[in-house]
Amino acid sequence: MTSVTVAAMQIASTKDYDTNMATAEKVIRDAAAAGAQIVLPGEMFSSHEFQFMEMDVEPFKLAEALDGPTVSHMRALAKELSIVIPTNIFEKANNAYFNTNVIIDADGAILGHYRKSHIPLGLPGCYEKVYSNPGDTGFLAFGTAYGRIGTAVCWDQWFPEAARIMALKGAEILFYPSAIGSDCHDHWQTVMRGHAAANIVPLVCSNRVGHEKGTLGEVTYFGQAFITGPQGEVVEKADKTSDMFIAHTFDLAQIAEMRAHWGLFRDRRPDLYGPILTLDGNTKTPV
Repeated sequence: MTSVTVAAMQIASTKDYDTNMATAEKVIRDAAAAGAQIVLPGEMFSSHEFQFMEMDVEPFKLAEALDGPTVSHMRALAKELSIVIPTNIFEKANNAYFNTNVIIDADGAILGHYRKSHIPLGLPGCYEKVYSNPGDTGFLAFGTAYGRIGTAVCWDQWFPEAARIMALKGAEILFYPSAIGSDCHDHWQTVMRGHAAANIVPLVCSNRVGHEKGTLGEVTYFGQAFITGPQGEVVEKADKTSDMFIAHTFDLAQIAEMRAHWGLFRDRRPDLYGPILTLDGNTKTPV
């Protein structure tokens, strides 16, 4: 397949699971009806965003297995609508907990999963490290019915290494489910536009809207889910407050030609990149 239509969505989530799932399903159905073939929900869309507002045992009860109710619901929806849905969940795996994307193909099959690698703590009102283990999957690309995609999660979006590895593994489009507010919108969007431009791949970023409050803080999410083209240009952008989707069509064959012509992957020098594997920038030397 050469042409693919992708969509990013944003919704306001509540503390009621069924309400959140119904809202998400409606927006996904609307996106599919408009021609979207890959639809990206937001980070933790099925729940109140406890990771920013609580430090308690109760939120652990929201965790579910990879084949739990959220994924099962989205698998049925993906199969019915013949769309791909990268689905973000709070995953429980024995005694470990992860912020996980489950990649659901257009026939409802699970292609695999990615566990969020970079877990923030210390930002104002952010307690994610209380709940999530660092992911152990590494950065991946998945061959879906509509193209090869890479997917990471929110805080991962600040790290260019993640985007580059997904592109090196053949990702033709990058997907980032997100849940973010405060006053960092411009920085947030700019850094991801850089990922798209540096790797010459489109990028799809979802977000969240509404105001959520917990015992330890509150957040107003700024929405503005967006899609960039392969040169980092913003081609679609949502508003700040609505439950909605945005969609855009890309010609993946044309973009592949552009990527080859630019030569960015031809001219890479992995032999010089040793310091990036260290924390302090000093290459490791044999003892």
